Amino acid sequence: MSVIDFFVHRMLELMKGLPLLILISDENGCILEMAGDETIKSVVQQSGIRVGLIFSEREAGTNSINLVLDHREPVQLVGGEHYYEFLGSSACYSVPFQYADISNLLGTITIMTTIDQHNPFLLAMLCTVVDSIERELLLKKQNRRLHILNQVVIETTRNGIIITDRDGNVTEFNKFAEILTGAKKQDVLHQPIPDAKANDFIQEVLRTGKEYEDMEFILRPRSGQDELVYLFDAFPIRDGNQQIMGAFAQFRDITERYRTQKQINYLAYHDDLTGLPNRRFFTGHIDKLLRHGVNDNSIFAVMFLDLDSFKKINDTLGHNNGDVLLKLVAERLKSCCRAADQLVSRMGGDEFTILLHNIANQAEAIHVAEQIIKVFEKPFAVDGYEFYITASIGIAFYPQDGTNVEMLMKNADIALYRMKDDGKNNYNVFKPNPDGGGIERLTLENSIRKALQLGEFELHYQPQVDVLTGEVIGTEALVRWNHPTLGLLPPAKFIPIAEETGLIVSLGEWVLRTACLQHQVWREKGFAPMRVSVNLSSRQFSKHDLIERIEEILRETRIDPRYLELEITESMTMNVDGAIEVLGKLKELGMQLCIDDFGTGYSNLYYLKLFSIDRLKIDRSFVRDIMTDTTDADIVATIIAMAHKLGIGVIAEGVEDRDQLDFLHSHSCHEVQGFYYHRPLPAAQFERLLRKRGAMKTNSQR
Repeated sequence: MSVIDFFVHRMLELMKGLPLLILISDENGCILEMAGDETIKSVVQQSGIRVGLIFSEREAGTNSINLVLDHREPVQLVGGEHYYEFLGSSACYSVPFQYADISNLLGTITIMTTIDQHNPFLLAMLCTVVDSIERELLLKKQNRRLHILNQVVIETTRNGIIITDRDGNVTEFNKFAEILTGAKKQDVLHQPIPDAKANDFIQEVLRTGKEYEDMEFILRPRSGQDELVYLFDAFPIRDGNQQIMGAFAQFRDITERYRTQKQINYLAYHDDLTGLPNRRFFTGHIDKLLRHGVNDNSIFAVMFLDLDSFKKINDTLGHNNGDVLLKLVAERLKSCCRAADQLVSRMGGDEFTILLHNIANQAEAIHVAEQIIKVFEKPFAVDGYEFYITASIGIAFYPQDGTNVEMLMKNADIALYRMKDDGKNNYNVFKPNPDGGGIERLTLENSIRKALQLGEFELHYQPQVDVLTGEVIGTEALVRWNHPTLGLLPPAKFIPIAEETGLIVSLGEWVLRTACLQHQVWREKGFAPMRVSVNLSSRQFSKHDLIERIEEILRETRIDPRYLELEITESMTMNVDGAIEVLGKLKELGMQLCIDDFGTGYSNLYYLKLFSIDRLKIDRSFVRDIMTDTTDADIVATIIAMAHKLGIGVIAEGVEDRDQLDFLHSHSCHEVQGFYYHRPLPAAQFERLLRKRGAMKTNSQR
């Protein structure tokens, strides 16, 4: 039972968040243990199923435990397949377990969950767990036999076997022990075990009779081989009077498993093309640095680097040669940043980031940036071609440009794109008010409040399309400012200012009200109802009267809440308890909720269920490079798979070409928006699009 309990609780820990109850029975169908979801356990116990109950098909009807005991095969019973009606809302998965060497049935393990959580994966997972249990039971059975001296020293085993006498001196030392330690049997006989750590365990066994299992050892053979990783076991050997007469120790090789896990961990934090740290490693490293590695006088620099005109070279030479170029770029960047406190990483596509820690002043970072620009003056040679490529760099400094990861990276990115706007092939240090932009910013700041009063804002609507049918199934409302002197301004020009001044709250309410009213206008004109998505700002989300204001707009516009979707960002949910309360109240109003720009923050997937989220929107920064960046492709595929697993819808934004669309379609993301279909359209043009696509309802459908 100790073996089974270990694996059962590991399984429950891995499946945390799912309502699972696990039942363990013996070979007669007697329930030995119940663990897991307390709600399911209570319901089951009220029905009479409890520890000590013996299942019999005559009394319990058709059930998974008796079926498994009769047929010795994995079984699943879902819903109405059960005999009793009270089990009709449940799904049960049962698997037998036995001693693998003699195939004698020992009992069953059953997973019980609610029918809405039914998934054949649970049965496959349980089969895998039972295989592990059977192997461990067999190993323990074999280990007990090894307590008998004449059965432990088996030269053909792949385990390193060592036997000692009562004083801890070696009496047996098999061939594999020689390979592991590099010592010869004749040299260690009648001597203590040559490995000091193992010898300490043996001495404890001889002194107290304590047993050790699965102690992880890293051994470095004297022959110069690579390090080997082993699990170490040690037991006392007793005579007929149960007196300790010696000790048995063995090393079990887990080197391949260890290396595989190490490789998996490496790939999770490194770019598989260049070998550089990836986005996850870079942001995590800065976050750790901010939490533990900075003091009041510390400064460090974050650089964003983007290759100029890389797409043109990629399209001309092909993606394979483009990959070769990225590797060469990575090598040159590393040559400029060799110090231990300098970190180069690849964020995706042709974008790289650099962290310069422990710098004395900004001039040190600027010097590194100048070195990087200089090394790009040398031509690159790829597939017989020699060509030049330049790079643009944006630099942000801690603490003046940000005191958290998100702000530092955002401002470095802003500095980068200002550099691209200024002519590329150089570096740019972030400035809150860039030269030439101060007057425009002041003009916009003073005009936003008046613009609301004069009706200068307007909404454009970007269609959201069902990939399978081509139908427009929804739209995202996006604000534009029709400025009397500056012309039509995109959100990036005025939203940050509105956020800083607090006017974003009034503007956000105007956007929500206008989008709801427009939806009702289309309904009155006979168009089929569709989802309209509106973004909430962080300031709106944190307002104490948010729910009341939204209720007021719903009453005023008379929109059916089912067709209104509010989009929030991951950062708004960092206060988990507060977010759960606010999002719960929004769901009570009947509207849908979407996490916007998903994948760019730090969402805990477990909380998505608690937040009652209906849909995830994959950020355009991942979609943009899914055909050229395997990391971004893996991230997108993982988000889609996890969303489906959690029963959450998923939509991708920023779809610009057919290849991106086909990739998303192949991974079962069937809702998209982006320039491939349509740019954001004024209301009148969106209406013409709906007419063209035949979205009018017939009178019989009203």
